[in-house]
Amino acid sequence: MDPITLRTERLVLRPFEERDEAAVAEACDDPDIQRFVPVPEPYTLKDAEEFVRNTSRNGWRDDTMYNFGLFTRDGGGEPGGEADGEVAAREAGGEAGGEGGVLVGSMGLVRLELLRTAERQAELGFWTARGHRRKGYTAEAGRAVVEWAFSALGVERLEWVAQVENEGSRAVAQRLGFVEEGIQRARIVHRGTRRDARIAALLPSDWGYGLETPYLPSPR
Repeated sequence: MDPITLRTERLVLRPFEERDEAAVAEACDDPDIQRFVPVPEPYTLKDAEEFVRNTSRNGWRDDTMYNFGLFTRDGGGEPGGEADGEVAAREAGGEAGGEGGVLVGSMGLVRLELLRTAERQAELGFWTARGHRRKGYTAEAGRAVVEWAFSALGVERLEWVAQVENEGSRAVAQRLGFVEEGIQRARIVHRGTRRDARIAALLPSDWGYGLETPYLPSPR
């Protein structure tokens, strides 16, 4: 898939570029991120180069991961005219190319092996840089990515999975409307140890979209 750019009131969501590598390295060399996110520890500039130039770029090319850097809009994040969560998408290299100020986080759709099957599934993953947490940036970006997933990609089940102790990630998922479905034992392997994880899901119908595949909920 050709990379795209999304824009919200305060943020530009765009693919990472080489000019972002130092900011990625600084953000990810953070114990709070490394506690829950499978990034190298310690995290160096070389790790950021590998992520930006290969992992993230190849994810778009090979349809395995659609990853965005979350940046304040030019001018320090002042409102830019769209309603909160409204999405504008452009082809990479178009009008939106080069936009974005300060890196506040990363977000993407991962585990895309089921996206183009009858299951039409994807998973939402994200991290937020220190100093930019508890400001609503991640939920704002999440609304744009969810909207894009449902309206443009045809996702019919969007999952969120995180370690049980990751309350920050859970709070974002709750703000986006994810419905928790329980705790899965030993779901995540992190730093060589299996850990329990919460799982939640968001359906297009939760956001007012229809499902192409008929859905028969179980009786309650």
